[in-house]
Amino acid sequence: MKKMTAFMSVFLVLACLPLLRVAGLEPPKKNADVKELMKQKLQNSQKVLEAIATNDFDGLEKHAGELILISKEAEWKVVKTPRYENYSNDFRRNAESLIQSAKEKNIDAAALAYVDLTLNCVKCHKHVREVRMTRIEHKDLAPVPENRQGD
Repeated sequence: MKKMTAFMSVFLVLACLPLLRVAGLEPPKKNADVKELMKQKLQNSQKVLEAIATNDFDGLEKHAGELILISKEAEWKVVKTPRYENYSNDFRRNAESLIQSAKEKNIDAAALAYVDLTLNCVKCHKHVREVRMTRIEHKDLAPVPENRQGD
């Protein structure tokens, strides 16, 4: 009987994993991957700023390209909402503008693209926090089944 209960528990957990993905949630094991990607994104963003400050157009192009690659990683998808998708697309467009500015050796355009990229990051992180808080609040407000005796 204990083996059957354990088997059913494992089966239910595995059966629910696809539902988590459909709902826009990921299993907890992804957190380490997402943190690492965000760390890489921050490091490359800092390198982009350094490249702009020093007129290093090769470095600018290289690190903006890294930002695009990071954004395409599977773990990049933190939440699955239309707004998040828009932020991701805008991020890549801003990084592409950085690359174009580097090719044109236009430091003013690069600086503007960097500001746009940074603002996009701030807005996206705010959105992710709001979505997660909303999901936590809704989970906490889930109705508790009534104990129906005598039905």
